[in-house]
Amino acid sequence: MGALGTMQTDTNPTTQPAVPTASAASTVGTARSTLEATAPGQVRVIKRNGTVVPYDESKIAVAITKAFLAVEGGTAAASSRIRELIARNAEQVTATFERRMPSGGTIHIEEIQDQVELVLMRTGEHKVARSYVLYREERARARVADEAASHIEVPESARINVTLDDGTVAPLDLARIATLVEEACAGLEGVEAQRILDETLKNMYDGISQEDVDTSLVMSARTLVEEEPNYTFATSRLLLDGLRREALTFLGVQRDDAVNGDYSATQAQMATVYAKCFPEYVARGAELELLDPRLKEYDLARLGAALRPIRLQLEQNTTA
Repeated sequence: MGALGTMQTDTNPTTQPAVPTASAASTVGTARSTLEATAPGQVRVIKRNGTVVPYDESKIAVAITKAFLAVEGGTAAASSRIRELIARNAEQVTATFERRMPSGGTIHIEEIQDQVELVLMRTGEHKVARSYVLYREERARARVADEAASHIEVPESARINVTLDDGTVAPLDLARIATLVEEACAGLEGVEAQRILDETLKNMYDGISQEDVDTSLVMSARTLVEEEPNYTFATSRLLLDGLRREALTFLGVQRDDAVNGDYSATQAQMATVYAKCFPEYVARGAELELLDPRLKEYDLARLGAALRPIRLQLEQNTTA
């Protein structure tokens, strides 16, 4: 009590207990995480950016849960059977690494994902394993597109405004343009994304319409076909972006992160948009008497979640 009373009545600023700041707390948290990751006898994980973190089984369970939801539908989250399967599979993944490294060690994130696939297959969850494999492929393509787009040089003089479909004016999203061009060139030999982007920017002006932006992208790629036939495929992929936006506008479907009135989506972003589109597509088709209304009786949310944007992969396999 005496020590406590002294602390409460002492008004000397130099003897007041220090209150940790937010930055100090963050530093402490980072230091604690680093200590945990480097402690002897622990299993550590190397992330894709090179950082090392402690092994966390709960993150594996989350990844498996997403795969189950894609196959079983949203109601699977409430199923005790599914939760038990997820927990059992995550435990098996952990047990594998504990057997391999009884004294601790370091593994790469890709090794964990490979083991998740194996465990799902061994336990007979073949559809879930396939969903997990497709998700990994989608994320890998998205990372490649993001990394490649970061290498495209966009001149400062190209900062212009674009007139959107609703008449409003906004800065042209050059980062998205770069991503579209990189996606269009992905996997094509003899095709340079930078050339298409440079030629496109030459044809743009302040106040250009969104439609003319799309046309400029397509025409810029098309003019290079005589030099390299593979630009034909790049041109068709760029044309597909306008068709995607037209279809999404018609269905009234937007990306989760899109602002009001923005119905655009890159090929990689369609990974999450397809699931939202499918029920709307069936409903609109039935309304226009183009589809049988009985199709609406199916679990459209589950079917939509099973759709995967693998156009690029199929196209490359066809032309190989």
